[in-house]
Amino acid sequence: QVQLVESGGGSVQAGGSLRLSCAASGIIFSINAMTWYRQSPGKERELVASITDYHKPTYADSVKGRFTISRDNAKNTIYLQMNNLQPEDTATYYCNADVAGSARGHFQYYWGQGTQVTVSS
Repeated sequence: QVQLVESGGGSVQAGGSLRLSCAASGIIFSINAMTWYRQSPGKERELVASITDYHKPTYADSVKGRFTISRDNAKNTIYLQMNNLQPEDTATYYCNADVAGSARGHFQYYWGQGTQVTVSS
């Protein structure tokens, strides 16, 4: 069993910064991609940023140049540095990880419970 715990959310003014963390724990043999998603009320969950096990990042167009995703494989942790936050970034941010529990096991997805980010104008 795998658990993902997000942290670092909060309330900031537009133009401010936050750094989110997502730590994976449990029975983990390897982790492929880890991804940040976000969702606000009445809207679909959307991909924000993703990073592979070899540190190749992907970003949504809306956050390019403002957000940076990184990972520490030894700690099974990813980070999302969010700069120049805007009200449109207000959402619950969720961590997703593609995890194999053994060398013979298949990868499967796990979700964290989310951390709230609120940006005021």
